[in-house]
Amino acid sequence: MTKAQAYVKTEKTPDMPPPASSIGIIGWLRENLFSSPINTVLTILAALFVAWVAPPLFDWLFFSANWSGGPDACRADPTVACWTFVDTRISQFLYGFYPHEMRWRVDIPLLILVAGIAALVIDRVPAKRWVGLFMLIAYPILTWILLYGGFFGLDVVPTNRWGGFMLTLVIALTGIVISLPLGIVLALGRRSHMPFIRLICVFFIEFWRGVPLITVLFMSSVMLPLFLPEGVSFNELLRALIGVALFSSAYMAEVVRGGLQAISKGQYEGADSLGLAYWQKMRLIILPQALKIVIPGIVNTFIGLFKDTTLVLIIGLLDLLGAVQAGIADPNWNAKSVAYSGYVFTAFVFWVCCYSMSQYSRKVERKLHTGHKR
Repeated sequence: MTKAQAYVKTEKTPDMPPPASSIGIIGWLRENLFSSPINTVLTILAALFVAWVAPPLFDWLFFSANWSGGPDACRADPTVACWTFVDTRISQFLYGFYPHEMRWRVDIPLLILVAGIAALVIDRVPAKRWVGLFMLIAYPILTWILLYGGFFGLDVVPTNRWGGFMLTLVIALTGIVISLPLGIVLALGRRSHMPFIRLICVFFIEFWRGVPLITVLFMSSVMLPLFLPEGVSFNELLRALIGVALFSSAYMAEVVRGGLQAISKGQYEGADSLGLAYWQKMRLIILPQALKIVIPGIVNTFIGLFKDTTLVLIIGLLDLLGAVQAGIADPNWNAKSVAYSGYVFTAFVFWVCCYSMSQYSRKVERKLHTGHKR
């Protein structure tokens, strides 16, 4: 009888390379653009649409655009972009009617803002907590002193001379800094077990959510002075800032409340079992988890607030969009392409700011990710 023989391989067989059609750019194209017949058709249609739109668009924007020559050049060829209009008016778009010799008082807060954001974004920068506290508390005060003046020998610059992108940043940052903490307090109040506190918070949130922002601005500008005692006046910009901050805090409160409701009951019971007081429980256990969950909603509210700053135009405040429209209304720039170029420039500036906020929120999400995503 013949014995069965067994063979044992003592060397590991090298792994076979994946098929060439599943790696590299070919694999990416197959997986993302041509993974099915429907995706293939949609990819081809999208490519045809881009090929149809992109050449004239880039030609209008860059290749045939008027980069110099002043208003006469734009009037001579109104079918292409007039970037010389933006170049001529760029200081007005950035500073509004702020006095030219004092614009260094705008540049300093802007540089501090850029440096502070960079310090918060770059991981290697130490003491982020102190940087964050400085940007939340000291920076707004320093900015107001520099922009408005009246201290340390600085001349007063009335707020009706503020404008352009500077005013957009002032309104947006003030709304963001105030709306987040106020929204957290309102969200906690709405979930409070004390009926009076809950009633006040519910009324506040539902009132501001039920009124359009444009109405809030109009009321703060026109109606509010009618109810003030004679001789008492409020700064117009300050009234707009208060209206924007209260309006956005109501939306922020609902975003935070969604995060609070997403926390399981066990987390509350666990905190109670440790004997933590209410504010300790919220500060140490509940709010860190709730805020982490609603980061996309918080940033979405910030982005909406940033874009809503353009509504201050109706009360006579010339933000970036208002400054651009004021430039377009100049009879010296009465070419058709001037308006299109101004609006494209405005859209680009807003897109850069909103996209930067979106990317920063994604970075924070990845950094705080602890497996809670589904």
